[in-house]
Amino acid sequence: MTNLDGRVALVTGAARGIGAEIARRYARAGARVGVLDLKEDMTAETVAAVAAEGGRAIGLGADVGDAAQVDAALERLVREFGGLDIAVNNAGVTRDNLLFKMTEDDWETVMAVHLRGTFLVTRAAQRIMVERRYGRLINVSSTAALGNRGQANYSAAKAGIQGFTRTTAIELGPFGITVNSIGPGFVDTEMTRATAERIGVPVERRLAEVAAGLPMRRVGSPADIANAALFLAAEESGYVTGQVLYVDGGRSVR
Repeated sequence: MTNLDGRVALVTGAARGIGAEIARRYARAGARVGVLDLKEDMTAETVAAVAAEGGRAIGLGADVGDAAQVDAALERLVREFGGLDIAVNNAGVTRDNLLFKMTEDDWETVMAVHLRGTFLVTRAAQRIMVERRYGRLINVSSTAALGNRGQANYSAAKAGIQGFTRTTAIELGPFGITVNSIGPGFVDTEMTRATAERIGVPVERRLAEVAAGLPMRRVGSPADIANAALFLAAEESGYVTGQVLYVDGGRSVR
C-alpha cells in the first residue's frame, strides 16, 4: 500500500463524493488531511469518517474562487499540520444546458469554481511547496474535456484544467513538484444522480445505459478515482508529471 506517513494533504470539494473518498484514502495511507469545502460545517461528515478510521483531518471552509479565503484556509492548514505536500483540486459544480439556453451566469459560475479555483489553490499551494522543494498537485478534470453535449461550460473548464496542468508541470518541475490531472468518466455520485433526476430519467436506468456503452460495462465509483489520486500522490510517482490519467472504463479510447 502507498505510504503517505508524514505527508499533509489538501482536498477541495471534499464534503462528499469523489473528494470525500480521496480524503479518506489519503488518511488511510497515513496523511493528515485538510478537508475543504464551501462551508466548514459541510466537511463534518468526512472529517468524522477519517477520525473513525484512526486518521487525522481538519475541516476548512472556503470559496475556491476567492483568493483571500483560499489563502486563509491554507494558512490554517499549515499552522495545524506544519506544511503542505499534496493538493487535490477537486471542487466543482455543473450548470448544464444547451448552448442556446446557457446563461452568462451558468458560464461564469462553472469557470469560477473549476478554472479560477484550480488556479488560486495551485498558486497558494506552490508557494509552500517551492520552499519545501517537494509537492504533488493533482487536478480533477473529466472526460467532458473531450466534448459532451449540453456541457459547453463544463467541457471548456475541464479542458482548460488540462492545459493548466501541463503548463504548471513545466514551471514547477525544477522545484521537485509534479502536476498531473485525473479525467474521471461517469462516476456514480450524488451529483450525477441529481443530474439524472433533473432530466427526468430514472437513476438506475441512466446508470445501466451509461454502463452498456463502456468497454468495462460498469460506471465508476469514487473509489476508482481515489485510487488514481493515491498513485499520483505517492513519492514513487515522482517521475510522472504533466499527464492526464483518464479513469473512465474505456470511454476515452472508443
